[in-house]
Amino acid sequence: MATSPAPDPATAAAEPAAAASGEVSESIELAPLRWRDPFAWLLAGARDLRAAPGIALFYGVCFWGMALVLRWVFRSSPEYTMSIASGCLLLGPFMAMGLYHASQRREQGLRPELGLSITCWDRHLGSMGMLVLVLIVLELLWGRASLVVFAVFFNTGMPSTTGVVRAIFNPENLEFVLVYTLVGGVFAALVYSTAVVSIPMILDRDTDAITAGITSLRVVGGHPGVMLLWGLLITALVVLALWPWGAGIVLVGPWLGHASWHAYRGAVRSAGVSGAA
Repeated sequence: MATSPAPDPATAAAEPAAAASGEVSESIELAPLRWRDPFAWLLAGARDLRAAPGIALFYGVCFWGMALVLRWVFRSSPEYTMSIASGCLLLGPFMAMGLYHASQRREQGLRPELGLSITCWDRHLGSMGMLVLVLIVLELLWGRASLVVFAVFFNTGMPSTTGVVRAIFNPENLEFVLVYTLVGGVFAALVYSTAVVSIPMILDRDTDAITAGITSLRVVGGHPGVMLLWGLLITALVVLALWPWGAGIVLVGPWLGHASWHAYRGAVRSAGVSGAA
């Protein structure tokens, strides 16, 4: 009777090791997106917000505090406004991680809890730390580039808040406005593309930061029109919420946080089972 060949010892040893290290894992597949999907994400986010108003209020107040700090910096040191704004863009998604966690628990049929949402990042500290490092580098480069633009166009010294407003609306400074907007737009696009689905993906699947960041870039690159619409909706809602006194961000911030979880769910799918909370 013929006997089956003995397995290769190297292969036999490599398979459990690969499984243990996560190399044999779920494949990450992107879902097709439609133009109406961003509006569906907003509706789903609104349902999550109504289901857990206390959690939404807590994080909304935190977002409002960020808005007040940004307002104060613009009035006192306008040259640092872009840098602080980028810092808010960096901090916001990590604060929203608690909102992602609340939406995830609702999806699993569990009751959202504030205490669990506040500490939901601790199991993913390594991946989150690496992603933070990448985004901080982008934020620092953004701030430095903004200061360079100010230094080039205002070589007699940094303008006051009134001077900045006057410069923006002065037709003679159109070149400054275009360059400043272009520089800010490039770095905002990089931050947005890197973070749009990476943080909820880390929470959901405990993946590494590189995989999450690349997946986020793939989502934006694969559906640039839909993701541009999603980014414009986020920007428009935030701008409206910040006027006046930024109080609207108490509602809009948590709403967008919940909706961003559904944006991740809508854009990224997998044949495997997502990680537990």
